Amino acid sequence: MTVLVGWILALGMVVVVPLGLRLIDDDRRRLGPVGQVWPFAGLLGGLSLLFDRGNAFANVLACCYAAVAAWLAVLALLRLLRRRSLAPVEIAVLTAMVAPAVAASSLIAERGGWELLGFGMTTQLLTVAHFHYAGFAAALVAGLTASRAPSPSSSVAAVTVPVGIGLVFLGYFAGDGVELAGAVVLTAGMWLLGWTGWRDVAGAARDRLTRALFGVSAAVLAVTMLLALSWAAGHVWDAVPHLSLTWMAATHGLANALGFALCGLLAWCRVQRAGDTPSTKLMSG
Repeated sequence: MTVLVGWILALGMVVVVPLGLRLIDDDRRRLGPVGQVWPFAGLLGGLSLLFDRGNAFANVLACCYAAVAAWLAVLALLRLLRRRSLAPVEIAVLTAMVAPAVAASSLIAERGGWELLGFGMTTQLLTVAHFHYAGFAAALVAGLTASRAPSPSSSVAAVTVPVGIGLVFLGYFAGDGVELAGAVVLTAGMWLLGWTGWRDVAGAARDRLTRALFGVSAAVLAVTMLLALSWAAGHVWDAVPHLSLTWMAATHGLANALGFALCGLLAWCRVQRAGDTPSTKLMSG
């Protein structure tokens, strides 16, 4: 594991998920306890990356993180049973709540040096990253956008982002063609999400910093998702140029972590603190 990938994964566990949990449930009635525990669990998950693969203590730390991620997934199931809704906003939010559990399962296997479902260590690391940033952050931002600025475009984004995430994951089992289809759907959803957020949410923000954060988040998606498309297409057609895995981590991975996920969630935190969003009512409960 490279140092850069480790930092990207740790950022997702320690910073991105706790920020996002604050946005899902503003009144803290249900997600409050897991939100309070998550920074400590995320720290344990991040610390597991400092040890060599196969180290027993690293695996224990990863399991601690997975336990809290499983708690969040159970809360997602309870939310589904309580609301009995698969509206676009709910699809996006439920995806975000379940995604860390998928990532944590892969983290346990990778830290233990086990080939989960026959996948190698590199694929498992990609799964950890994919389900923290696309699975959690992107799906959550899609749900927030659809609730803050309800429109056909935001609703489509709230559905296509989770569907794209699922197709990319399915491609791990079904082959590169399915993964490419997932990349196409996910890219379309992310581009639509960035454009809708910039047009409808950033424009209504009260201060320049919030608008700038939304702008950076949207602009990053325009570039990084092209890299994702070339990566997926390059594994189907040899003639399509694509970056190496190392360069994908340094460009697509790092830019999405800092530019899209972190800036986007910080922007939403500022929007909710300003009290100019109806998403508190729509996203909590």
